[in-house]
Amino acid sequence: MNNNESIELLATTDVLVVGYGPVGAALTAALGRFGVNALAIDKVEEVLLMPRAIALDNEALRILQMFGLGEDAFDRIAIPEVKMRCPYTGDFGKVNSGGSIDGHPKLVTFYQPDLEAALRKEAGKHTSVSFRSGLQLLDLEEVSDGVVATVETEDGTQGLIKACYLVGADGSGSKARTLIGQDFKGQSYAEDWLIVDAGGRERKAIDHIEFICDPKRPTPHMPAPGGRERWEFMLLPGETREEMEKPETVARLLSPWIPPEELNIERKAVYRFHARCCDSFQKGRVFLVGDAAHITPPFAGQGLVAGLRDAANLGWKLAWVVDGKATPALLDSYDQERRPHAQEMIDLAKFMGRLVIPRNALSAIAIHGAMRLIGLIPPVRKYLEELEIKPDNSFKAGCFIAGKKKPLARGGQLPQALVKIPDGIILSDDSLSGRLTLVGFGVDPASHLSREAKEAWAAVGGAFLQIGVRGQKAQPGSAADFIESFDDVLVPGIPSGHAAIVRPDMVVMHNGPATEAQAMLDDCLKLMKV
Repeated sequence: MNNNESIELLATTDVLVVGYGPVGAALTAALGRFGVNALAIDKVEEVLLMPRAIALDNEALRILQMFGLGEDAFDRIAIPEVKMRCPYTGDFGKVNSGGSIDGHPKLVTFYQPDLEAALRKEAGKHTSVSFRSGLQLLDLEEVSDGVVATVETEDGTQGLIKACYLVGADGSGSKARTLIGQDFKGQSYAEDWLIVDAGGRERKAIDHIEFICDPKRPTPHMPAPGGRERWEFMLLPGETREEMEKPETVARLLSPWIPPEELNIERKAVYRFHARCCDSFQKGRVFLVGDAAHITPPFAGQGLVAGLRDAANLGWKLAWVVDGKATPALLDSYDQERRPHAQEMIDLAKFMGRLVIPRNALSAIAIHGAMRLIGLIPPVRKYLEELEIKPDNSFKAGCFIAGKKKPLARGGQLPQALVKIPDGIILSDDSLSGRLTLVGFGVDPASHLSREAKEAWAAVGGAFLQIGVRGQKAQPGSAADFIESFDDVLVPGIPSGHAAIVRPDMVVMHNGPATEAQAMLDDCLKLMKV
């Protein structure tokens, strides 16, 4: 670290977020919702317009809902199905992406600049957070009460920012990752691909996603909002970035779909896809999120989704620690919970990549023919088409009480559905989001607690919520908020009189009969070291 005595202190904050791409902006918005004093910095001010992420699943949309982004916050297209096609065996597989889970479409495509603009707008609503461009991280030093970051300004001078915690959201080339000794190790799954976004495709683009699994040139193809359509072309041996990005090359590749005279290329770029994961997402007071922590090949559409999961998991924990509602030990559960699942999603993407990228005609016939045959077996077809192969976003260890898996899975998320409140109809997370909540199903969860227990729970930001069955009304004088469930979508199989403690990221922390609520609260307070 440089001698800091002569370097100007630019800012002091509770959380410094390095990088203001989609994950950095999402985390900043989350911290703002919790009232955390946070500063986000980036080298550039503008949202990048390069062709990058394009798909979000229902989990990502639910997380964005938690961050304050409603259905109209940015444009998206619901995708009814994903097809996999081989020139030798025909259609050999598909994914049923129609319908919804937890109140959101299973799969959508979107335009990343629109999403980033929406996240920045949401973050800007909160007075406790701010963004400064023209600052680049150079070095960092952990001190007894925080982290001191050395940054370079646009004019080349250096400055200091002191924070209680620093989060590296600075992408695949993360400086924060390098500074804490977590540079990616081992062999990378490196593939070069040309990404092309064409405009003016209203009423011409396909309405689904297709993977053309041709060993001569694998090509994913999909629609996007704003009359856009995307193609991704794998580079073959000997092809260069410069050659592939030439207009005549792009026109030749797109000629099966678009006549040259109709071409309207909005964006094109060659990217290298990788599969990498850090050994740890944390070192002391420094954390890594998004591509700074893990890089996922795009074949399962989980790259940005994984980063949003990071922000949802880490955001509330930082807020609770900064506010003194939990001890710093809570933050250790971030790496414990997120890293195993991130690695599982990388492994799934690599598996999907092997289906998309057969190396020759013989392997294509063998692999895709086998997939087509096993798809004739109903249980296997359902397993593949309903994407049951996708790892559940549930934890094996972390900030929850290990034990029961029924009727709710501890370490997994509480389901979401439409519910009724006095002002109308909302999604149930909107009654929970941002709070550590003791939920009672058909019962007032606070009715079995002592006054001292209620006060201790409130001191750690705890709240109470009763989910009533259809037609049930709130009890006069109850300490719990009340919402009315329309059906069994929200809590299928949950018996009346059950209770659960739900974290701000909708993860079930504890559950059991409401008569045991006092012991459940005690267990969770001990878990948070309060």
